[in-house]
Amino acid sequence: NASLLGILQHPDGTVLKQLQPPPRGPREQEFYNKVYDSACCDSILLELREYLPKYFGVWSPPTAPNDTYLKLEDVTRKFNKPCIMDVKIGQKSYDPYASAEKIQQQVSKYPLMEEIGFLVLGMRVYHVSSDSYETLNQHYGRSLTKETVQDGISKFFHNGYCLRKDAIAASIQKIKKILEWFEGQKQLNFYASSLLFVYEGSCQATTVRLSDVTLAEKRGVPKELLSGGDILEYNNNIHVINSTENGKIEASVSKGLSKFYALHKKAYSKRHHSQLSLKVENFEQGNVWKSSTCMTQEHLNGNVIPQLEKVFCHMPAETKESATIEVRMIDFAHVFPSNTKDEGYIYGLKNLITVLQSILDN
Repeated sequence: NASLLGILQHPDGTVLKQLQPPPRGPREQEFYNKVYDSACCDSILLELREYLPKYFGVWSPPTAPNDTYLKLEDVTRKFNKPCIMDVKIGQKSYDPYASAEKIQQQVSKYPLMEEIGFLVLGMRVYHVSSDSYETLNQHYGRSLTKETVQDGISKFFHNGYCLRKDAIAASIQKIKKILEWFEGQKQLNFYASSLLFVYEGSCQATTVRLSDVTLAEKRGVPKELLSGGDILEYNNNIHVINSTENGKIEASVSKGLSKFYALHKKAYSKRHHSQLSLKVENFEQGNVWKSSTCMTQEHLNGNVIPQLEKVFCHMPAETKESATIEVRMIDFAHVFPSNTKDEGYIYGLKNLITVLQSILDN
């Protein structure tokens, strides 16, 4: 199936997104080339770069020179336990040149698109309690109604103990920046394009110090919730791409990320579990040691659930300000020049902000 799209991880820390068949693939490549042209001096496009994955041109495997891949920044790479959500934005998920069949197909897939202005295409949430991920696919997103969409999205920010209000607040701020960009430009319209949300699901990365772990043991917080000598290591799977005899590419897919990063089709599933520990970046290390004062005597009194709520959810202000979250625009197979504001996309962003804000307020 020519449209089987996978996101492959390159050993250099980028991801490879296979170019779709024409006209979509070439259109997406042209979009990236235009935005990332080294001669570009259009301030609107230069600002747009902040909201996209970095683009490193195209790549073809030596064994299959006709296969073209976009080489893009892996937005999840700096996270220890990345929680990922992909939300398609806009009131129409078909472009102005779509056939009647295509329009019918898209509308019937999610009739509420026009009214809600966005669609959850999938999410993967880390649950602290079970140290495992919950994955929800397109069917979940398409089952959401006006009444249930708020609860549906709040699932992405719930780690099994509490609602990560810090991550919701940080998401709203990032979306507002993108909204400002859209309010100020009349040269591009985006259809069937998505926002990729990534936040840190692991508490260790932001709040737990070794001394806190010891303290927690003394106070009787279940040890497995806080243990982890690898506080200062990221155990990311860095996958190596290698050519096999038959000239096919074997590639391993970053745990489930493929579902959210490409056009959300099946991905290559050969896995090489070559594990590599990466040291936490310095700035993050600083945070680990400085920022956690949350496990004081007062926090650890009372019964276990409030304790855990406090341990995991009341991060000190310093950590909250810098809640590590990425919100990036992805999927540009249907971007067209325009001379009007992209009202459909703006509508979707505003609606998404409203929903996130009500999750916070409630």
